[in-house]
Amino acid sequence: MMPTKRSRILVLLLTAAVAVTSCKKNEEEPVEPNELITTVTLTFTEVGMTTSRTVTWKDADGDGGAAPTVGKLSLSPNKTYALSVAILDESKSPASNVGEEVAAEKDEHLIVYTPTPANLLTVTITDKDSRTLPVVLSATAVTTAAGTGKLQVVLRHQPPVGGKDVKDGTPGPGSTDFDGTFEVEIK
Repeated sequence: MMPTKRSRILVLLLTAAVAVTSCKKNEEEPVEPNELITTVTLTFTEVGMTTSRTVTWKDADGDGGAAPTVGKLSLSPNKTYALSVAILDESKSPASNVGEEVAAEKDEHLIVYTPTPANLLTVTITDKDSRTLPVVLSATAVTTAAGTGKLQVVLRHQPPVGGKDVKDGTPGPGSTDFDGTFEVEIK
């Protein structure tokens, strides 16, 4: 039985369709690498004052190798501070200001401040992204009575997945660019 002209055309079209779809590669969004962060400095400036108190976390060789050096933060009780954070990659010369990248990509980043004990100080967000979700490169910090504890600072990288935003204002989505803990003394 000879194939008809119509069946030959159908076979050619199906073959062409299979060839086109089988040649198309799975196009996934590129995975953005986490930033290399070697230095994080928190600056606390008491509201109404000009002097600042800073604390720095520094890991010159990045992950692995030598342990980071971490300063101790001393704040006064029952005060309100303007809080800012500087984030650097000093493995490059000149150093790369990762904080500028975080600010430029604020829709994809979130900094989470977690004091222990929880009542040691309260951090309130003062900067937002384009969807009014927190970024926290700048904030206010209010101390309570004298005490000691820790302040964990985590920078979350939350880029879109499959073309959809995943940042929702919580630390859950994404990956961690930085996770450091500072000793805090309020006296």
